[in-house]
Amino acid sequence: MLIQPEIDPVAIHLGPLAVHWYGITYLVAFGLFYLLATRGRLRHEPFASVTQPAPWRRSDIEDLLFWCVIGVIVGGRLGYCLFYKPGYYAAHPLEIFYITKGGMSFHGGMLGPIAAAALWAHRRGRPWLQVTDLSAPCVPLGLAAGRIGNFINGELWGRVADPSLPWAMVFRGAGDAPRHPSQIYQFLLEGVLLFVLLGLYARRPRRTGQVSGAFLFGYGVLRFTAEFFREPDDFLGLLALNMSMGQWLCVPMIVAGAALWVWASRAPAAGP
Repeated sequence: MLIQPEIDPVAIHLGPLAVHWYGITYLVAFGLFYLLATRGRLRHEPFASVTQPAPWRRSDIEDLLFWCVIGVIVGGRLGYCLFYKPGYYAAHPLEIFYITKGGMSFHGGMLGPIAAAALWAHRRGRPWLQVTDLSAPCVPLGLAAGRIGNFINGELWGRVADPSLPWAMVFRGAGDAPRHPSQIYQFLLEGVLLFVLLGLYARRPRRTGQVSGAFLFGYGVLRFTAEFFREPDDFLGLLALNMSMGQWLCVPMIVAGAALWVWASRAPAAGP
């Protein structure tokens, strides 16, 4: 049985400013997206041959990333407030802006960048699914970085595990019972494994929308699986069919991903 390492959530103190590890993992996530997009996706087909309305350039990724950063923050916060504590925030609307007190939702943090990418694509005259196809394989490693931040913070721990499990861990704030290190499970599943699978899939020419559909479906399935080991939110518990809120939010993602992939498979092949 392991004990969670004692890691100060604050990485650096700069006078009155405290830089948290969780914030650093967000910066790492955005940096990984930029590197993977500019040094990988832009050099591969079909994006390397796109000419209309204009060729893809590094500056496009920088601009798109800025929009998506705003989408992550706004969407993640609003998603948490709407999906997990709608009654509380309806009664305390000003606390929606108290981001430093915690409370971000991945599913909201995904919808935010999707909406931001749609607006960006519209302003640039680019097909929206072309933008999401370029972006999707660059996302999983950023998700992996965020799970490391959860682990350092000692939050989102797993369900009680058999003490004989070699990697069962006691988390500070979660009592003395050994638990699944679900943050690490999610790091490996939604982060590393999804990155590898999606990267392999996206290396070959695909029809517009198929890579985006594969991402939605793949993340939904892997997150749904990881939720079996993650402790449900204490203010929600397990919902209908003994499924957590995270699992229920994955269901429409899985359905949408499969539907998008099927629809895209019947569309013309991606091209310049």
